[in-house]
Amino acid sequence: MRFFSGRISERTGEFWPITFFGYIVQMSAVPLLALAGNWRIAALLILLERVGKAIRNPPRDVMLSHAAKEMGFGWGFGVHEALDQCGALFGPLVVALILAHRGDYRLAFGTLVVPAGMTLLLLSIARMLYPRPEDLEVTTTNVQAKELPRIFWVYLAAAALVSAGFADFQLIAFHFQKDATVKTTWIPVFYSVAMAVSGAGSLAIGRLFDRFGISVLIPLTVLSALFAPLVFVGGFWPALIGVALWGLGMGVHESIIPAAVATMVPAERRSSAYGLFTGAYGLFWFAGSAVIGILYDHSVPAVIAFCVIAELAAVPLFVRVQRQMARS
Repeated sequence: MRFFSGRISERTGEFWPITFFGYIVQMSAVPLLALAGNWRIAALLILLERVGKAIRNPPRDVMLSHAAKEMGFGWGFGVHEALDQCGALFGPLVVALILAHRGDYRLAFGTLVVPAGMTLLLLSIARMLYPRPEDLEVTTTNVQAKELPRIFWVYLAAAALVSAGFADFQLIAFHFQKDATVKTTWIPVFYSVAMAVSGAGSLAIGRLFDRFGISVLIPLTVLSALFAPLVFVGGFWPALIGVALWGLGMGVHESIIPAAVATMVPAERRSSAYGLFTGAYGLFWFAGSAVIGILYDHSVPAVIAFCVIAELAAVPLFVRVQRQMARS
């Protein structure tokens, strides 16, 4: 759906209406879980939440790229990721607090209507203050490229390999519990550590990207690939370090990997580029997660090998992109 959302927003130029529609769908779905009477309705609402996110992301990323032009793409996307992880950290803690004191899932989910309403309010204010976000980018390109540049496709292939080798935290948490590496009560703490590293790391990584360019992705990819052996075979402390590296990788995924797209394609093609990029990125993450899950049932070392090989296979492609961008 991100592919179609990106194409439609590019052809119509209606970034705000499409973004609004996606946010309304997403922000309505989660609080409505309070009214779900059975698992089928709950499943439908969870799917709608993903649909809303898929619709809003490409035009939102385009508007974010315009807004971040003057401050730096890395810093702009890094700040966005840091704020996003604040929500990922505190939102579940609020729900957990309500469940601990009241034990009421309906009340816990219903409470989320408050941040959902605040989100739509802030979105409305942004729409009034900046009705044409493309005007925020002072030096826009006049190149009307019919095709996306070749460097974009090489970069997409590298990002797809990185996402394929990046295990979901659900599987990591399952392994901790199954293997008794980490006590169940500590697993949410480990996740909080990952989110904190992701948020703080995205700010630092964003600054580094603005200063050194896409070359920073090379050592960061190698470093984040180490999460697999640490979380799947290590003890408590190695697992904690592995989770921190996993969080660092998440920060990279959500900040400078999409930020770099804005430096490769003409402004007029960013909507379809982001739609295609994030859509393919998600599909490869899904496919990689499926492979990792299948391998986990047979061999944990095979899981580690797959994750590390897929991540490191992206490094030569990142080197190629870096050299081509340096020449141009």
